[in-house]
Amino acid sequence: MDILIIGGSSFLGRAYVSEALRRGHRVTTFNRGISGADQPGVEAVRGDRNLPADLERLIADRHWNAVVDTAGQQPHAVGLAARLLRPHTGHYTFVSSVHAFADWGKLPVDENSGTHPCPADTPPDQPPGNHLKAGCERALLEEFGADGSLILNCGLLIGPYENIGRLPWWLERIARGGQVLAPGDPARGMQLIDARDFAAFGLDLVEQGRTGRYITTNRPGSSTFGELLDACVQATGAEAEQVWTDEELLHSAGVQPWTELPIWAPDQSDWAAIWHADSSRAHTAGLRCRPLAETVRDTWGWLQERGPAAQPYRQGTIPLGITPEKEREILADSAGR
Repeated sequence: MDILIIGGSSFLGRAYVSEALRRGHRVTTFNRGISGADQPGVEAVRGDRNLPADLERLIADRHWNAVVDTAGQQPHAVGLAARLLRPHTGHYTFVSSVHAFADWGKLPVDENSGTHPCPADTPPDQPPGNHLKAGCERALLEEFGADGSLILNCGLLIGPYENIGRLPWWLERIARGGQVLAPGDPARGMQLIDARDFAAFGLDLVEQGRTGRYITTNRPGSSTFGELLDACVQATGAEAEQVWTDEELLHSAGVQPWTELPIWAPDQSDWAAIWHADSSRAHTAGLRCRPLAETVRDTWGWLQERGPAAQPYRQGTIPLGITPEKEREILADSAGR
């Protein structure tokens, strides 16, 4: 197949490119050349998806069996790309997120759950927000319709080349050894998916010509936070002691969930169902997820090859990770109780 991947140079997009090339497909990537280098074997077209002239240059004399959009964040940008690409392809995959569901986090969600009321014609350059993915979905559907659109609502991605740094932060923290502040209940169930497994499933659907919506993540309770940190200890071989700390103490110390202790979702009403996205439709359609320990081990191997990160890990503008000083204070407080 001839496949266009919008993005394609970092994390999930890179995983799509690797898998598509492995399967023998012809791959075109379209990106600005900022997030990373394109892989050998692709036709790399440089451009900004927000500029009609760049998109016109991309589509000149080109047609694809399918488009995979791993980089859409703004409804305006997705709508523009979909409108211009419509005469050049019959199938468009948009990688959305479970964030698009209005009740995600508070209530369990499935493919029939309502999404945020964000219109397709939302003006460009909106501040980041969960609602924007829902607007991106509507923008795609307006151009390609249900018969040409594949929407994959992504869960939490981990694996080699992760560009946010949630799992890398834990691996590097545990590699330093000593007492490690671990949040809440080690038996708290999670849903994590390796980007390579996501990409493989997404390409399966493309090859089959599937359309519709799939929540694409592991099954609820497929792993626990304790298993995640145990896998980090095993992968790094570190002399690290996990100190599981009551969430009330963490709250009283002002520890921010999800960012200061990455991936930590406290057992509170706004976070109660964060790991309860029903992915059964995707699994029935063939999604297969590798063992968590394998993902952790491979991510540590990649980190060893990459070396120290060029920039601090961030989620948007928010730095990831608790400071060593704050961690020591909380550990001392926990020991004194």
